[in-house]
Amino acid sequence: MLQLIVYGLISGSILALGAIGLTLIYGILNFANFAHGDLMALGAYLVLFFKVGLGLPMWLAFLLGMLCTALLGVGLDRVWFRPLRQRRARAAIMAISSLGLALILQNLIRMLWGPQVQYYARDIHFPFTVPILQVRLNAQQILIFTIALGLVILVSLFLHHTRLGKAMRATSDNFALALVSGIDTERVVIWTWLLGAGLAAAGGILLGMSVRLQPIMGWDLLLPIFAATILGGIGSPYGAMAGAFIIGLAEELSTPFIPTEYKTAVSMLLLVLVLLVRPRGLFGSWKA
Repeated sequence: MLQLIVYGLISGSILALGAIGLTLIYGILNFANFAHGDLMALGAYLVLFFKVGLGLPMWLAFLLGMLCTALLGVGLDRVWFRPLRQRRARAAIMAISSLGLALILQNLIRMLWGPQVQYYARDIHFPFTVPILQVRLNAQQILIFTIALGLVILVSLFLHHTRLGKAMRATSDNFALALVSGIDTERVVIWTWLLGAGLAAAGGILLGMSVRLQPIMGWDLLLPIFAATILGGIGSPYGAMAGAFIIGLAEELSTPFIPTEYKTAVSMLLLVLVLLVRPRGLFGSWKA
């Protein structure tokens, strides 16, 4: 049981990076970005290019993958979503547009890297037993959890202790009021995409380090990160963090009872049960 809890925390930390980015974009721009999972996948594949294709060290490839995906997120907003916002498109239109973008990104990955499964490295990471907990982990799993948790903490500090983070929270509370109050909302939107897409890339990269890369990994990630976002309270970064860990734990703890390919259904069932009791999610709305 303790072994599964540890695996659930590792999985939840990866999902948290995707869920935070997703809920930030929703909180500021007020639409569900269905391309978010494929931004995670694209970040992972960019690291494959930098590490395997160019032979760069993993730490540098990781940073470049995050940076490139963050800049791509801003570029996609300028080209794809901003014109729709300027035409005052409804949230449903924005969401459908993001679904089309997701299909484009997924097929772009197939064109550039092929449909086959790929790996950052084929090294065997031998597990060892943690003396106190008596659970088996390998060094890579510990590294993944440490990086993910560190990024989550940094985002939390950024949102509460920087002027830009406070501006993002104010813009999320009331976009029109933030605009007339003198907050540069366009700057906030740019940084929202930089942060959201960068965190998405980090989550995808860490998942690629944990398992493998495949073009549909974005679709596989989309359902759990949406579940985490809604479970925690859509628009709430801290709710997204908590929801991600709950989803990660629920999926891993279900594996002794159901086949692993069905564990996503557990997160959906948990989501429905929580929403029946708390329609706004566990932590309400960031806009409340």
